[in-house]
Amino acid sequence: MEQSQLKSYGVKFYYEKVLERPVEKYFVPRPRKEKKLPEVLSEEEVTRILKQINNLKHKCIIYLIYSAGLRISEAINLKINELDYSRSTITIKQAKGKKDRIVPLSKKIKLVINEYLNSYKPKIYLFEGQTGGTYSAKSIQNIFHSACEKAEIKKKATVHTLRHSFATHLLEKGTDLRIIQEILGHSSSKTTEIYTHVSTKTIGLVRSPLDAPDI
Repeated sequence: MEQSQLKSYGVKFYYEKVLERPVEKYFVPRPRKEKKLPEVLSEEEVTRILKQINNLKHKCIIYLIYSAGLRISEAINLKINELDYSRSTITIKQAKGKKDRIVPLSKKIKLVINEYLNSYKPKIYLFEGQTGGTYSAKSIQNIFHSACEKAEIKKKATVHTLRHSFATHLLEKGTDLRIIQEILGHSSSKTTEIYTHVSTKTIGLVRSPLDAPDI
């Protein structure tokens, strides 16, 4: 039970049992939810992390997640036939909200995927477990955390941080917010707009008053 519900019941008990007022509903305003900005890695930090991954399969998974802004569930459920090399796109089937969407297939990840497919030869899913079926989400998290430790990343980063970083880096390179919204599969533009608050491109160009020559 939420704190606001407990508070509501407490108020109701006080008015009806202690003050003996008539039974009725009492409105108790809910506390505002905290608005936390997502953790974002710089491009330099992402590069450091990627360089720590030597296993070909692990490399392919993490590279793909970052290169297309995928959720971890989307990566493990991705099928080989959902990659379109001719159009350089990936079709994400029935993702969050039961919606299909198209995301970019980068030139660099094509090379890594080709090498991976020739070596591992998965049958249905792009990333399969040792006994078939989808790859473990927990294993992907472990791969990423291990790479972060080796890269000496101090931020509290998870695999999902790569998705946030992908969106922020696109924004900083001038990609239209509407396009980023489509790639990420956000229903509302307000969800995508949060990346304007974590982008350092414009904020970093602001001149602090402390830097004025007469101070």
